[in-house]
Amino acid sequence: MALKHITAIHFDGHAEMAKKRVQRLKAAGYIHERPREPGEAAILSITLKAFTALQSDGLLQSYPQVGWAALEKRFRVSKSTIEHELQVLDIRAALTAAISKTSAQVVEFCTWPALYEFTARRNDGIRITNGLVKPDGYFHISEQKQGAKHDRIFFLEVDRSTEMQDTLALKSASYTAYYKDGGYAGWLGKPRADFRDYPFCVLMVLKNAERRNNTAERLLQLNPPIRRQVWLTTLKEIISDPLGAIWVQPGEYLEVTKGTAFDPRTKRQKGMYQRQVGRERFVEQSLTRKRLMEV
Repeated sequence: MALKHITAIHFDGHAEMAKKRVQRLKAAGYIHERPREPGEAAILSITLKAFTALQSDGLLQSYPQVGWAALEKRFRVSKSTIEHELQVLDIRAALTAAISKTSAQVVEFCTWPALYEFTARRNDGIRITNGLVKPDGYFHISEQKQGAKHDRIFFLEVDRSTEMQDTLALKSASYTAYYKDGGYAGWLGKPRADFRDYPFCVLMVLKNAERRNNTAERLLQLNPPIRRQVWLTTLKEIISDPLGAIWVQPGEYLEVTKGTAFDPRTKRQKGMYQRQVGRERFVEQSLTRKRLMEV
């Protein structure tokens, strides 16, 4: 985490309080800064002293049973991995801060994939395979509405445009299978046959609108197509307006492109990819977006 993440997630936006607490933890040897270049923000990690304290107090019992050697090795990752994890935390911090200003509350927000990874059968229309999915995040929002408790469950996927569209489509199909096969219900300790009682939404954050539209097309070309369970937005939008009308459902994308030159049912990218500036303008003007709390 960076200090800005700690401030938003753990100190309700109170920067001075967060800064003083971090300084004390650093001085006591519980956290330290990763090596960094001049001008880069400090990235903080726990130390062996912190790990030992957490472990001796029984605070790691619900986490994967890993020793310090394995955890320390986990800290030595590539710059691109660190950048990806920081983006995930940017999103978590933005959502946490925004939700704290509403009547809803964040019950749980995890960004350790090993806690909720799953294996599911997925069908891309050509073959059926088993695939391991490691979500970037998993969170639960609860809200009282008209005297009743309303819970929303989300999985988070943050794409950095390094994966092929087919990979994103297969991952999305895995989520659909995880729901329909009762895998998620079973993970909760419920009967798999009752899967409809335990819905969830997959939030996929893409680099830009073009990437978002390409992903929407590919999800609609699956057999069966994914129309509602996966919601799409861009990194810029979720950081700047996390609870705003920023989310696109593939089904809505299909409605606005149906019968046009951009209809995903009648076209599919082959060979070298070509940008479609006209499509991006048309879609931006025509799409109706949803808000997160409308799930």
